[in-house]
Amino acid sequence: MQAPFERIVQDYGLNVLRVCRALLDEHRAQDAWSETFLAALKAYPQLPEEANVLAWLVRIARNKAIDELRKHKPEILIDQDMDGPGSGMNRPDLQLENLQLWHEVNQLPGKQRQVVAYRYLGGMSYAQIAEILSGSEAAARRAGADGIKNLRARLADQELWREQP
Repeated sequence: MQAPFERIVQDYGLNVLRVCRALLDEHRAQDAWSETFLAALKAYPQLPEEANVLAWLVRIARNKAIDELRKHKPEILIDQDMDGPGSGMNRPDLQLENLQLWHEVNQLPGKQRQVVAYRYLGGMSYAQIAEILSGSEAAARRAGADGIKNLRARLADQELWREQP
């Protein structure tokens, strides 16, 4: 039997908001969070009981955040106070870098991608990740370390490629 949807929002709302904030400014992150749960509410009755709800929500949130970036690309936060606290994440160039980072995370092998997303965007512990992925905490740590190593290598390769004429 599926949990009531209100419980899903309570249990995973903060994780979803973190994912949205990783790509968007606060205002647009709130919008993407709302859109995520509206879409999830519609699809929830068809979700298999054994499905990983957090992974499902993170995927929806990621897609909604990317939709927001695409929809508002020309005007991304130009009206925001660039000197305020936390303004680094409100800069358009950093948001585009975040979008590129998401693209690179998506290129990782499945387990590495999941661990990186759960750990660094969802804020989950390795023990929680191990439970979700039905593995050991050590395996989750290894997959996370390998994922970060691969991301660094891919991003370093891109920087070298960009510097060449």
